[in-house]
Amino acid sequence: MKYLDFYKNGIYLQFCIDDENRLLINHIGTEKSNVTENKFFTPTEVFVTGENPNDHHGAKHTGNNLLKYESYYENENELVFVMNNSKIQVTQHYDFFENIKAIRSYATIKNISNEKIGLEYAGSFCLYGFEINKIWLCHNAWCRELQWQTYSPCELGYNRINSFSTKRIAVSNTGTWSTKEYMPMGIIENESECIFWQIENNGSWNFEISDIQNQNYLKLSGPSEQDNGWWKELNPGEVFETVKAAISFEKNINGAFGEMTKYRRVLAYRSEKDTELPVIFNDYMKCLNADPTTEKELAVIDAAAKVGAEIYCMDAGWYADGTWWETVGEWKVCENRFKNGMGKVFDYIRQKGMRPGIWLEPEVMGINCPILDKFTDDCFFMRHEKKVIDHGRYHFDFRNKKVTDFLNGVIDGLINDYGIEYFKFDYNIDGGVGTEIDSDSFGDGLMEHCNAYLNWVDGLYSRHPGLIIENCASGGMRMDYKSLSHFSMQSLSDATDYKPTSVISAMSGTAVIPEQAQVWVLPMRTHTLDEISLNIVNAMFLRPVISGETHLLSDEQFAVLKGGIDFYKSIRKEIPKLVPFYPLGTAQFGDDWVVCAFSGEKSDYICVKRLGGSESIEIPLDCSKYENIESMYQTNNCTVKTDKNLHISVPCNSGIVIRMEKLNRFTNLS
Repeated sequence: MKYLDFYKNGIYLQFCIDDENRLLINHIGTEKSNVTENKFFTPTEVFVTGENPNDHHGAKHTGNNLLKYESYYENENELVFVMNNSKIQVTQHYDFFENIKAIRSYATIKNISNEKIGLEYAGSFCLYGFEINKIWLCHNAWCRELQWQTYSPCELGYNRINSFSTKRIAVSNTGTWSTKEYMPMGIIENESECIFWQIENNGSWNFEISDIQNQNYLKLSGPSEQDNGWWKELNPGEVFETVKAAISFEKNINGAFGEMTKYRRVLAYRSEKDTELPVIFNDYMKCLNADPTTEKELAVIDAAAKVGAEIYCMDAGWYADGTWWETVGEWKVCENRFKNGMGKVFDYIRQKGMRPGIWLEPEVMGINCPILDKFTDDCFFMRHEKKVIDHGRYHFDFRNKKVTDFLNGVIDGLINDYGIEYFKFDYNIDGGVGTEIDSDSFGDGLMEHCNAYLNWVDGLYSRHPGLIIENCASGGMRMDYKSLSHFSMQSLSDATDYKPTSVISAMSGTAVIPEQAQVWVLPMRTHTLDEISLNIVNAMFLRPVISGETHLLSDEQFAVLKGGIDFYKSIRKEIPKLVPFYPLGTAQFGDDWVVCAFSGEKSDYICVKRLGGSESIEIPLDCSKYENIESMYQTNNCTVKTDKNLHISVPCNSGIVIRMEKLNRFTNLS
């Protein structure tokens, strides 16, 4: 028996090579552990067609213990193990990041035999031997994003009675809306630590929690044959790389959110023209509602410039004379909407000191699109020799050069003809299990398409440096960090009411770094001044996107909105360094009070929103740690008092932003 111990950024990794020359994981975590050899603790699971899993496993992905240890190497930021059997060579990668208690993991699988082999499952990350007190799952839905719920294992039907169970706690996604039901992340909480994970894929993915030989395990992966219709054939010498997944470790929930935030900042895409976090105006939501004309736009543009927007995005409808859903895809300007040409509108946006942007849904083509007959079936997702149709649209396959050539022409034309600097890429259908064209399985076609789509996006940046692209999929239906490593911003939700938006925006810190998280600010003529203020507080340390009836507000209402945007601009330079935390725990829909906070180098900030209930609240923060606590942004009748904790009174349907200066803020950080 040979033991291998590693210590990286506060994380212990303990492996062993057993008497049968198998590499096993003994422990990964924030504390050292007694070594407990277990032959099933493989660093990755790979199911190959025709092989015999050596376990009574049911639907669980366990029992593949046939890989033998070959070698390993390490450097400061990487630990790599190589394993093999007679058919495959598996290279397991663990990546590390300076001063972050997180590990990113993935595997490459090479066919080293003389015959074709089929992959049915290829794991990205395996973890074993931890205790479970609570399991945190993040439910997701259209306009109801980021719903964290906690469960005991038995509440999910997972009871430890025998030495193993065929029951697994399995969470999965199939299709191109990667977060339509769940976020690809979760938390295991026990007495010693919180284990927070995320899977980085813009298509299908899986995680499962269960047990083997009296030990709990967590397995993270992309698609599988069993769960997602994915099967991959490898020719001799061919290599497949799994999706990437990451785990962070901390002592408590807020610490876990903080470590994952730091890790996500390593991944996040940054446009050179988005570094100052410009304020965006978008003319769609509760404003022009996909019905733009020159006359309508000019009045809205005036208001957007006056309130302080720096980017103006024309949303859907600019290409359609009437209904636009099933006809989408030609991307030809509707002349009836813009009598003197659409260019006049974008010229006016620039005259008002804003950068022009436009909405596009590049991945689909409507079933009534005028140029549909120019595209052959192999340009689209196909299943059972039929084009896949979802909600009136066909789904493009981005592996097809005819598709990408066409869309490159669309993008280049909009940039060259109208000076577009910002694109909102929306995506309002789900492609389902995948496509049969040039693929080993539906899921294989889906995975290859998803990779090709992001490669196409990267090509846009190569041709147009500084381009800013927002990732939207009916709001937050594709809110994963494979996508967000290619897009500057993420639309959190299509929710239009400030109450659910209060919760969604507050919980965004668990899923998206603040500088990428877009929140609608939707002031309406019917709103009180407090309600307009709450709209702004919802987006204060994130990325505000203004719309609504900004152009129809009274002078008093407009002054509140502009004051909030001016205040946002005064603090936005701090946002890329802030780390979210939750002094009252995670927020739920229906809560009377919603509180989220952000920790910075010199100050902490708290956003407090009252949606109902009693007039005041006590927030359990140790005020002795702060030298000065003050209200930074509020409407009337808010009060802040301190003793050991923080006491706040806020009018109903209003909010307040508080700054708390740390006692050590003058410390020389160098």
